Amino acid sequence: MKTFHIGGVHPAENKLSAGSPIKDAQLPKTAVFSMFQHIGAPAVPVVKRGDKVKVGTLLGEAGKGLSVPVFSSVSGTVSKVDAIVDSSGTRRAAVFVDVEGDEWEETIDRSDKLVTMKDLPAMKAEEVVAKIKAAGIVGMGGATFPTGIKLMPPPGTKAEAVIVNAVECEPYLTADHRLMLEKPEQILVGIQLIKHAVNCSKAYIGIENNKPDAIKLLTDLLKEKAAQYPGIEVVPLKVKYPQGGEKQLIDAVIGRQVPAPPALPINVGAIVQNVGTVYAIYEAVTKNKPLVDRIITVTGKSVKQPSNFRARIGTPMQQLIDEAGGLPEDTGKIIGGGPMMGKALMNLEVPVTKGSSGLLIMTQQESRRAEASPCIRCAKCVGACPMGLEPYLLSMLTRHKDWETIEKNDVTSCIECGSCSFTCPSHRPLLDDIRVAKQTVMGIIKARHMESIKK
Repeated sequence: MKTFHIGGVHPAENKLSAGSPIKDAQLPKTAVFSMFQHIGAPAVPVVKRGDKVKVGTLLGEAGKGLSVPVFSSVSGTVSKVDAIVDSSGTRRAAVFVDVEGDEWEETIDRSDKLVTMKDLPAMKAEEVVAKIKAAGIVGMGGATFPTGIKLMPPPGTKAEAVIVNAVECEPYLTADHRLMLEKPEQILVGIQLIKHAVNCSKAYIGIENNKPDAIKLLTDLLKEKAAQYPGIEVVPLKVKYPQGGEKQLIDAVIGRQVPAPPALPINVGAIVQNVGTVYAIYEAVTKNKPLVDRIITVTGKSVKQPSNFRARIGTPMQQLIDEAGGLPEDTGKIIGGGPMMGKALMNLEVPVTKGSSGLLIMTQQESRRAEASPCIRCAKCVGACPMGLEPYLLSMLTRHKDWETIEKNDVTSCIECGSCSFTCPSHRPLLDDIRVAKQTVMGIIKARHMESIKK
């Protein structure tokens, strides 16, 4: 069975909500829509206080350059256009909507009827990409890169393989798993749309073998309807973190190595899309539905009802916790995402965004950091790093602020997976140091680039 070749670790899976069917979260009383739910320039608000909106009404148009629009997921009245403190602690422009009923834009098809490629009118690749861009879709595995841009390979490159990231290697999270079990054929149609958009004949669905039911369901469906879904293959993978990283998944599925930045997956002929993104593409193209909701896991060892919710964008996290049984008494930390790459939330009024894959409620015992001790030069962090870096060295150089040497040691290749910190027997905050270094070096590189432009 396949997997990636460099590094990796095996944290406890803790897939507590894997058996919980997706259920619709309740509508919030007030929905809050950040204009910064994607990589790139924030969306620009186009509504004002007092405006009436429906589900699917445009709230923010795409900004200049790399950006996507933001749509209302609720119907009601715009109460204000202000700012919120997001999950990173940064103030961002946002639109607040007081919810009144649940009225949708008439252009959106709300039926459950499966729409296949045969049911759709003939569309050029550019038309498919245009619908995806117009729907505000981003990478829903957490990266939030604008999907429409990703589906337009730069000149001189060619997509030879579409790879669907259905790995969900983060411990605890099960949203993608449940989506595959409940919407398998819609996902296959979404894959066909991506193949058409990038003019590629071959697609692979990478699934770790801790999801045997999803592997069997999709494999059987592809055998049964081979003529309807040609060129799509399910690839079972060994369980190893961080296999959901783009470069690791490409290595595991097609055996190609993506060079260091600025190289991209397309440079080795691959385009990777999260399975949640694939489903959103299906809904955008076949149902004319913008990205207004997503599947999110709410879980934890003390959570009464670990759940997978279909939550409207803009719903406060507090509401989802209440629907999963409330905040446990022994809560120590609340993480947006999974335990390896997620970040602690500043407050529970933080809204669901396009990139919100999970909400992990950790116990006090789980969330307590062990006291760091001196590095023992065991090199476990080196062996665990999936990018072939030397985390102990980058950490040490960060503390000495030797940014030049850090840049030479490829800190920008770090995917911030946390494997180094996870495996360190001395409990050193390696990832914390490397994040500081990476951010600092990227700022230096950007400043250097701007200076060269001025000259």
